[in-house]
Amino acid sequence: MRLLFLAVLRRHTGNAITAQRVRDHLEAAGHVCILKNALDFESPSEISNFIKAESLEAAMALHLYRGGRLLPGHGIPFGIIFGGTDLNEDVKQGEKNKVMGKVLEEARFAVAFTESMKETAQRQWPHAKDKIYVQSQGIATVPNTTFNWDTFLQRSEINQSADNLHVFLLICGLRQVKDPLYLVDAFSEWHQEEPSVYMVIVGPEVDPVFTREVKAKVKRTPGVRLIGEMAREDLHAVVKNCFAVVNSSVSEGMSAAILEAMDLEVPVLARNIPGNAAVVKHEVTGLLFSDPQMLSGPEGEILIQNVLCHPVSTSPQCRERHYAA
Repeated sequence: MRLLFLAVLRRHTGNAITAQRVRDHLEAAGHVCILKNALDFESPSEISNFIKAESLEAAMALHLYRGGRLLPGHGIPFGIIFGGTDLNEDVKQGEKNKVMGKVLEEARFAVAFTESMKETAQRQWPHAKDKIYVQSQGIATVPNTTFNWDTFLQRSEINQSADNLHVFLLICGLRQVKDPLYLVDAFSEWHQEEPSVYMVIVGPEVDPVFTREVKAKVKRTPGVRLIGEMAREDLHAVVKNCFAVVNSSVSEGMSAAILEAMDLEVPVLARNIPGNAAVVKHEVTGLLFSDPQMLSGPEGEILIQNVLCHPVSTSPQCRERHYAA
């Protein structure tokens, strides 16, 4: 079958990686899957012309509003994969909510990554409750085996021995929904008490105005560093070498960064929002926090040590401390 797959394709963002993974799965199953950036189409008529030109038989969209709104009315069956901001943010806007409800009326199916996402969608659009299914994300990590951690630290202007460092990694595109500044002051405070602690933000510059705000804040904040987007294999190598991965998003569907950290056996500290709480079990598979101060100073260190050395934890740092004891 020849399929159209619409998604917002910003480089190295979670949605783009998820879309590529879904496309690869569909093509491995024998389908022809044409992945297109939803932002490249300004109207449904452009989609209609593309469908005819490519002789497409069906379609899918990742994100009910950004991609889904372009698919009804073309005479081919289509399905939807919820993204995160569609259920957590766009539903609060009346016109977008109405548009998404109409998309679901025509959609053959809709996929949610978690039960909580499914429940949210069913509450919003009860007419579509029987066509919403849960399919968790699958992830694959491919860390670059030749990656040089010391070179990365130098690039990050961290001039300390790697053996004594505690680098907390925040992976996100620089946009407000990811809230990368949420933890900056708390980690800076902790760094000034314990100079081995650093917070490093890694990700593409998605929102130019907000990026300038982030850069200005980081520049004047001790203990916090900002690195641009990285190749996926290099980023996975950074994750593997860091002390823990943090997530400070206001809204998430299912964070690929959290899943990849878990796959690499690296501890996760995540903001307590529904999307993160569906993945991270507090003090079992990670730490959920609702206040930045939970991660700063002596209290934060105690909390984090409890998570890293919980019996369920498989983190290398925890294993090393147990062996040392």
